[in-house]
Amino acid sequence: MMARESDTVTHRALTKTVVISIDAMGGDSGPAPVVAGMEQSAAKNPDIRFIVFGKKDELDTLIARKRALRDRCIVRDAPGVVTMDTKPSNAMRHGKDTSMWAAIEAVRDREASVCVSCGNTGALMAMSMLRLRKIQGINRPAIACLWPSRNPSGFNVMLDAGADIRADAEDLLQYALMGASYARVGLNLERPRVGLLNVGTEEHKGRAELKVAFDMISAASQSANFQFIGYVEGGDLLSDRVDVVVTDGFSGNVALKTGEGTAKLIRDLLSDAFKYSPMSRVAALLALTSLRRLAKRIDPRRVNGGVFLGLNGSVVKSHGSADATGISAAIKLAFELGQADIPERIAARVASLSTPVQGGSHPSQPVGTKE
Repeated sequence: MMARESDTVTHRALTKTVVISIDAMGGDSGPAPVVAGMEQSAAKNPDIRFIVFGKKDELDTLIARKRALRDRCIVRDAPGVVTMDTKPSNAMRHGKDTSMWAAIEAVRDREASVCVSCGNTGALMAMSMLRLRKIQGINRPAIACLWPSRNPSGFNVMLDAGADIRADAEDLLQYALMGASYARVGLNLERPRVGLLNVGTEEHKGRAELKVAFDMISAASQSANFQFIGYVEGGDLLSDRVDVVVTDGFSGNVALKTGEGTAKLIRDLLSDAFKYSPMSRVAALLALTSLRRLAKRIDPRRVNGGVFLGLNGSVVKSHGSADATGISAAIKLAFELGQADIPERIAARVASLSTPVQGGSHPSQPVGTKE
């Protein structure tokens, strides 16, 4: 039997067994790639355990074929499925028998540290907010994603990637705080550099709420443990100028989908180019090692998984079309979140700010303490 997980990690270097709850039914291709991704993760990491929710008969059959999952899974029957076209309001009203609801509930009940789902993003966010609740002081949760970059870690953090298309100045400040906390843990950065996405780097450019957010984030950075570098542009998402890029969910989601499409286009164009002639095929063989490194670096599956920040519990949203490699990447991210207690860190950071920042107007004086 799997023990209930209620302990917390006090140091990043310590390793503990992390229980992950899996919504096995939410993806485009059903539970098969989800179970295959679980197997990949289990084979690489002996400290992962799973509680899997979905149609039990189907899951038992799939899991029985995976040697790496033996004695590391509990399967619980949840016959209902939240489809991709289900409205979030309907999912909340009628979704209590679904695998998505049950997987979130396991985090709420502290049976699992993190939930992973490939399902409907709107429904997943709505259910997560309903069952896990927002951290006190957070107006809107955000989806944070890792973005391949020129930084030594290989990634930047961007948020919001689509949790809410709206964001006022106060929300953007909170995104900066949450993103900085995530970068400290996920990218192992002591003092992350935070930038605010805009149409230019000049201070007079951008919408009114961006200008207010600029001043609020700048003020908070004087006492909080991050460096605010000001406005950044779209090209900086890939650069080594910034570690955390803050934006609203509309702009962030457009940027994310554009980046994924561009990576796929580059991969396809390279493949076509090296198949063009016999000589190009020879060149491809000579450059095979470098091409494999490049393909791995720009493969969106390997950074699959957006993290819901601002909730009293960790939830990872995987792409609905993710294959086993993508699912495994999302589970790896979930494991790291389970080790780090991200919600607790974010709550401490938000609580350290002054009341006006959390719920009022422009702060007259920043208040904060280092983590």
